[in-house]
Amino acid sequence: MDDLLLLPAPRRLKLTGGEFPLPKDGFISLQAAHSADLLFTARQLQTALQDFADVDYAIGAAGGGDFVLSVVPGSVAHPQGYELTITGERVFAVASTLQGCFYAVQTLIQILNQSRDRMPQLRCSDWPDFAQRGVMLDISRDKVPTMETLYRLIDLLAGWKVNQFQLYTEHTFAYRNHRLVWEKASPLTGEEILQLDAYCRDRFVELVPNQNVFGHMHRWLEHPEYAHLAEAPEGAQTPWGFFNPQPFSISPVVPESLELVRELLDELLPHFSSAQVNVGCDETYDVGQGQSKALAAEIGADRVYLNFVKQIYREVKSRGKVMQFWGDIIMEHPNLVPDLPRDAIALEWGYEAEHPFDEHGALFAASGIPFYVCPGTSSWNTVAGRTANALENLRNAAENGIKHGAAGYLNTDWGDNGHWQPLPVSYLGFAYGAGVSWGYGNNQQMPVPEALSRFAFRDQANLIGKILYDLGNVHQKISFPLHNSTVLFRILQVSLDELENYAGEAHEIVFGLRETLPAIDTIMAALDRVDLQRPDADLICRELTWAADMLRHACQRGIWAFGKIDGAEDVALRAVLADDAARLIAEYEQIWLARNRPGGFAESVARMKTMQTAYA
Repeated sequence: MDDLLLLPAPRRLKLTGGEFPLPKDGFISLQAAHSADLLFTARQLQTALQDFADVDYAIGAAGGGDFVLSVVPGSVAHPQGYELTITGERVFAVASTLQGCFYAVQTLIQILNQSRDRMPQLRCSDWPDFAQRGVMLDISRDKVPTMETLYRLIDLLAGWKVNQFQLYTEHTFAYRNHRLVWEKASPLTGEEILQLDAYCRDRFVELVPNQNVFGHMHRWLEHPEYAHLAEAPEGAQTPWGFFNPQPFSISPVVPESLELVRELLDELLPHFSSAQVNVGCDETYDVGQGQSKALAAEIGADRVYLNFVKQIYREVKSRGKVMQFWGDIIMEHPNLVPDLPRDAIALEWGYEAEHPFDEHGALFAASGIPFYVCPGTSSWNTVAGRTANALENLRNAAENGIKHGAAGYLNTDWGDNGHWQPLPVSYLGFAYGAGVSWGYGNNQQMPVPEALSRFAFRDQANLIGKILYDLGNVHQKISFPLHNSTVLFRILQVSLDELENYAGEAHEIVFGLRETLPAIDTIMAALDRVDLQRPDADLICRELTWAADMLRHACQRGIWAFGKIDGAEDVALRAVLADDAARLIAEYEQIWLARNRPGGFAESVARMKTMQTAYA
């Protein structure tokens, strides 16, 4: 077992030589003040023994077990830490808390996955760098996962010792008085949140409510019934160089805005056991351009923003919760930091490899306000991911979060522009983020393809991790980097008129597209040899095949489009693209519905249909 691979890699692990051959009929002994509290954890171990070692073990509170799970207050310094010992006769897992014992068992399960019925003798001491290690999944652009999808994802993340989960919500919770906003979105209901919260608690995952209540409210404000709440009903200039004609933020100067915030918090929060709530408050670029323009001229748009955030804070505080908010204001208006509440949690987000987590971390630390570092999976705006960017972004956040005393690490997975990426594309970022947020030193050099194959996909052929890894890097053959996206994705999403803006680089881009096509074929050639031990194995292969086909389509579309722009259209290629687009759209619907609810699909696929119209 010299090649023992664990995710996350423990802080200290020493193989002591020899093996522990598992008895066929064994016993799992629970030692705690209330042994029944360990039952869920013990049953996870019991199932793993059956699955990986083909042995049936009973569970009880009597002594003398082959596996002894002990919770002894004060026995381990870190409340989430554990000590694990495998001797030639038995296995001991010791922790100060139930959570620590749960993490010890997750490590045991991974060892069993590799050792089967002969476990290596070892000593392991382990504890996390970040007390809060979260994943945030976007369910507002446009995918709302089924409950089964959410359960399986939580199982995966909990097995990697992730202990916080957020569902980013704009309009996809079924508020009783606001059916108009969510009726086409297949939202999560209150009952489903209660079920999900209980599922998370069993696995020591805190389900944190996440409802944007200031910016990103366009899904509400587009309806006439809510238009009066908009800061800029007719749109506003964005900081990204274009005018957005749609309303975006609720207005701080309209009294009904705060009334809506109160109503949403009152209905949403009781469904969660978490003591925290993420209220967003990011990218409110239109504040001061509309209904608050006069007040902004008097006291400044930044002060208008801050005053409303403080009102939201008071509402959150009065409901006994800790407020999380995206920390844009600390970077953009550091003069206002002294007026921010000291017991809110700022979220420092940034998604490029070179994001200044070091520089910003120093400013957040100096502010005296607790903060999380919030990198991302780099899956959105890509179809198949941006592997190199994701790994460096996630690593950078962990290193500098530790350096500057961040209270947590929140790994984000967004769905901008239709949420085209299949869920397995995000597993790479989830896995590496789980590793470096648990133990940066021992996980920054994680063998990512092998870890993915083993722990995300259970691929006995050890191939699919490399396929996903390489597919997420194939866009690099086109030496035309874009911020927060790839050239291949942009080619799929923009019109031919917009592609004309890149006519000056057409030769270089087309050369890269022609190089990319055979590279995709080479990567995907191994897919028929994978051996996934998961119930959704066939679906995963379909999803990755579709993603690769979309990238091929992007290459061919770019070659055709730039030829057309140059006046040398390949008419035969246009016909091929038309047929291919129809096939891709039909397959997209099938893989969408396999993991997600139908609401939102029409909006997402409309982008593909726009792509398709170019071939008519």
